[in-house]
Amino acid sequence: MLVRKLETILSIQNYQHMDRVNKIEDKVAGYYDKKIQEFGATSKGVDWNGIESQELRFEQLLKVVVEEQFALIDFGCGYGATYDYLVEREYKLSKYTGVDISEAMLAEAKALHVDCANFYLSKSIEEAKLHDYIIASGVFNVKQKEPNDSWKEYCTGLLCKFNDFSTKGFSFNMLTKYSDKEYMKDYLYYADPMFYFDYCKKHFSKDVALLHDYKLYEFTIIVRK
Repeated sequence: MLVRKLETILSIQNYQHMDRVNKIEDKVAGYYDKKIQEFGATSKGVDWNGIESQELRFEQLLKVVVEEQFALIDFGCGYGATYDYLVEREYKLSKYTGVDISEAMLAEAKALHVDCANFYLSKSIEEAKLHDYIIASGVFNVKQKEPNDSWKEYCTGLLCKFNDFSTKGFSFNMLTKYSDKEYMKDYLYYADPMFYFDYCKKHFSKDVALLHDYKLYEFTIIVRK
């Protein structure tokens, strides 16, 4: 009897957790659907100020890559700008899979990359399956009205997925709590870089780097396995 009760409790807790995650992702998807519809396939369409800062973020995130040829999941791929960045700089991609929870983003990415080599799209990491690396740019920023504690739980849950579905490492960026107070916005999440550095060291790898020196109000964490 006790075992059955425990199984029932765990099942309810898992359902409640998934329900929270789905509600969060529905809100995030709606936010980005509006952005891409308003601004199109531009840096503003994925909620960045300009292409220079967008590409500076790519530069930091791709420091996780050490192989000459690799398969990459671009989580929160938007309209596929990372793929274009990689091709222009002659990275050797054996496979690129863009993952995004926004249907509008995926539709735009598909339309722009119809005949591109080794280019794939997916709505989930699970569907994309294992790749060498995962990168995520900006996906942890827009919490909207979600409380910080539940947003942090959502973030760490995603990082665990990044770890599970990357064989060689992953990287991600976040807005920093060291941002100037007068420019901070209520609907954005400003993270403690030391918390996430510590979390990654304890849960994923001994080989973790924290980059907080590239002149944006954010940081990037690199996790290599």
